[in-house]
Amino acid sequence: MWLNAPAFDQLLRSAQHSAVHLELRDAYAVPDEAQAVERFRETGESDLDPTSEYWQDWAAMLREATARGVVVRRARIVSEPVTLYTRYLHAMTPVNIAIGEDVRWLPRREASDLALPGNDFWVFDDRCARFNHFTGDGDWTDERTSYTEDASVVKLCVDAFEAVWERAVPHHHYTV
Repeated sequence: MWLNAPAFDQLLRSAQHSAVHLELRDAYAVPDEAQAVERFRETGESDLDPTSEYWQDWAAMLREATARGVVVRRARIVSEPVTLYTRYLHAMTPVNIAIGEDVRWLPRREASDLALPGNDFWVFDDRCARFNHFTGDGDWTDERTSYTEDASVVKLCVDAFEAVWERAVPHHHYTV
């Protein structure tokens, strides 16, 4: 059931129709974002240039996928009042949208009756799920990801994502 996770870029490149991502945490503390989050905390400014070093690889992958017709959606479940990290994400989201993602936000109090997997995940073409694993402090665990093609697990993730998506607020209507 659980397999070694293929590289994310490989999964996105193999997607033909859809890639969906559900984020469940109020804060992440991964090293590659630390400086950007600190800059946001100090200045309220964030990198909104999709051609910048921070964004260029992600932007290229997303644009390539959406040019092939892959619909990329991201939903975030957030506690309110929001954390600094959520404010940071919200400020950065216009770049996600500009490069082809559709993003929505769901206040956590509106998710209480939804069955949700225990970890953030990506699902590609409703055929496989890739889970991201974080420590309690929000850094990557030693085993950053896991992967499955088990139809029942994938269905759980798809159903959870669609339930969140249906209730979630489109980015341009969600304020922090």
